[in-house]
Amino acid sequence: MTWRERLRALRIDTSPLRYRDFRLLFVAGTVFYLGGMVSYVAIPYQIYTLTGSNFAVGAIGLVELVPLVVFGLYGGALADHVDRRKLLILTGVAQAAVTVALALNAFRDDPDVWVVFVLAGLLAATSSLQRPSREALMPRTVPHDKLMAGQGLTSLGMQIGVLGGPLIGGLMVAYVGIGWCFVVDVTGLAIATLMYVAMRPYPHRAETTPPSLAGIGEGLRYAFRRRDLLGTYLVDIAAMMLAMPVVVFPALAEQVFGQPQLLGLLYSAETVGALIATALSGWTARVHHHGRAIVIAAMAYGACVGVAGLMPNIWLVLLFFMLSGSADMISGIFRGTVWNQTIPENMRGRLAGIEMLSYSVGPLAGQVRAGITADVWGVRASIVSGGFACVAGVAMTAAWLHDFWSYDDRTDVHAVAEREARAQFGEVSD
Repeated sequence: MTWRERLRALRIDTSPLRYRDFRLLFVAGTVFYLGGMVSYVAIPYQIYTLTGSNFAVGAIGLVELVPLVVFGLYGGALADHVDRRKLLILTGVAQAAVTVALALNAFRDDPDVWVVFVLAGLLAATSSLQRPSREALMPRTVPHDKLMAGQGLTSLGMQIGVLGGPLIGGLMVAYVGIGWCFVVDVTGLAIATLMYVAMRPYPHRAETTPPSLAGIGEGLRYAFRRRDLLGTYLVDIAAMMLAMPVVVFPALAEQVFGQPQLLGLLYSAETVGALIATALSGWTARVHHHGRAIVIAAMAYGACVGVAGLMPNIWLVLLFFMLSGSADMISGIFRGTVWNQTIPENMRGRLAGIEMLSYSVGPLAGQVRAGITADVWGVRASIVSGGFACVAGVAMTAAWLHDFWSYDDRTDVHAVAEREARAQFGEVSD
């Protein structure tokens, strides 16, 4: 094989873009994250300018946490009962309405702080209601053998938004004002919602479970009984809780290296690494032991974070944070593929809601851990100890969940059952 052929084999598989509804979901997800990350910059900046309080800025996260958990779980239960496409449209309209209210408040001469807090909570609630339906619908828009590629492209669209949104938001709050940030977000939400309107209906294939506490409990029991799924959740929580370094970036830039102007590069390094890894993710389709890939990638993430904390200059730190972002994205692609390949259609929404818990609990606990250890032992010690604790924690999780380590998508009973079910319905069309 020539070096050109090797490079072509590394390129991300774009074949899912041949399918119309996947294209619509891809565009919707990209503009959704792009606009959402502009608001992600604008809301805390507005709170700080209005109050001058770092505590008030941090309180935004507390206000958003309960709606994220409650409505994420309820949104997952809804997604397993109602028309997911209609739910995407309705929640898209609701998010746009809340963001319009944020813009109107921001354009006032004297914006109300309490309004920002209330609307931030409502925005978290409506977004959490929507996400399980969006994630549950994606596997039905591509053939089963294209799920890995579809997951990679979905991650690519998200990373484009995560990288570009804060850059746009930072420039806009500096030059045109906070209100226009929310206008950009409303525009993105409107485009995303129109993409959902253009999709064809995806009715449920079998009898559904009405949303209830019992239904949510059924989803939780299913997730915990499946050791392969449990492994994906626990590995992600361990990595984020033990190694996530973001909260100490300001201190790292200013106190350790004395270069606060490079803070933005620290925040974007992992995202740049994730984008590179996604663009070169073509090789992932040839890997079948997804559990091992998740474990190895998560351990590599922790190791890179730990080594970054040891580096003598900021540029080597940035390099290893880029590598950690690449490893985290590879782990994410394989985790998403396991979910899409094995979760039955009638459980997919509730499991997506549970997945949101791992996304929210891990980073929140990680911020607390990193902040406390930085205050007690120092910034570098916080980063180094967290990174190598992640390596150990993920390794112990893999040793405990041996079924997760041995997962093979060619022979796993759940993957085989879902592949056969997909073949029976065969509903994907160009």
